[in-house]
Amino acid sequence: MKKLNPLLILLLFIGSFGLQAQERGIPVYSDYLTDNLYLVHPSMAGAASQTKLRLTGRRQWFGVDDAPTLETASLNGRVGENVGLGAILYNDSNGRFSQQGVYATFAYHLLLSRNRIDLNQLSFGLNVGVLQEKLDESDLIGGPNPNDPIISGAGQRDSFFNVDFGMSYYLFEFYAHFTVNNLIPQQRDIFSQEFESDNQRQYLFSAGYIIDPYSTEWAFEPSILFKVKEETSEASIDVNFKAYRDFDFGKLWGGLSYRRSFDGAEYTTNGTSVDNQKLQYVSPFVGINYGNFMFAYTYTYQANSIVLSNSGFHQITLGYNFGEDSKPYECNCPAINY
Repeated sequence: MKKLNPLLILLLFIGSFGLQAQERGIPVYSDYLTDNLYLVHPSMAGAASQTKLRLTGRRQWFGVDDAPTLETASLNGRVGENVGLGAILYNDSNGRFSQQGVYATFAYHLLLSRNRIDLNQLSFGLNVGVLQEKLDESDLIGGPNPNDPIISGAGQRDSFFNVDFGMSYYLFEFYAHFTVNNLIPQQRDIFSQEFESDNQRQYLFSAGYIIDPYSTEWAFEPSILFKVKEETSEASIDVNFKAYRDFDFGKLWGGLSYRRSFDGAEYTTNGTSVDNQKLQYVSPFVGINYGNFMFAYTYTYQANSIVLSNSGFHQITLGYNFGEDSKPYECNCPAINY
């Protein structure tokens, strides 16, 4: 039987999960697949035909103390012909580290077609966020010890603001999004200033297409999302498939998402050989639009040999659409027409 090095397993855990949960700003999970694109791409503020209110709650590893959690509340809608406005509140917690923040969003939508029947739209969005990070070191050994200068032995907090910029393009059933997070370089004062870069920029690109078979109530949506961090070149890709079914009461939908990182955490099992494990997520999800209400559930399973817990990650999304329902485009484009 192989004997695993506990310290290396801990480092593997931190590399696979801690850094993702400690992203500056809202961590990128699979919200964009559950009728919540605005949470990931600011250019989608006000892009839909109605105002959208969304609430999400995510919990990882039931039964594990201080496991990562995330709660968000967002609202976005159209103001006039071209302007979209939005706001986001969030709370992200991962053990000793937590962050809270609020974003205000301005978006502008350019209709490139000659009328509203044909969807050909280019959108720009800007997030301005005020965030606070907290790091609790109050019970860690090393506060009064001068040999451990990195550990303060107390609770630390730091507040700052930053900016995200995004673009979206819709042409009938095709769409593409590009977003840059954390445009302004800033040092994270609660961590070591000597070892951490002030470059927290992150790039997101996603694209997909709605396949609408003729004379059926079904529609299918393959899509991808690519994420990369500028400073460390950490990268991952999501490959997704989603299906929709129309009913008299609304719409039922669901699908599957597979995420894989391009980077791996190295560890040893016998003291000599070194193995490499790349982060892999498998996330089935299901949702329903009933009138103006929306409900979705997502379960995420980590498909790796070494994990902290097999209980998975659970997320619930609640939504409500309201306001004047503008005339929908003649396309099967759920993110715009609903």
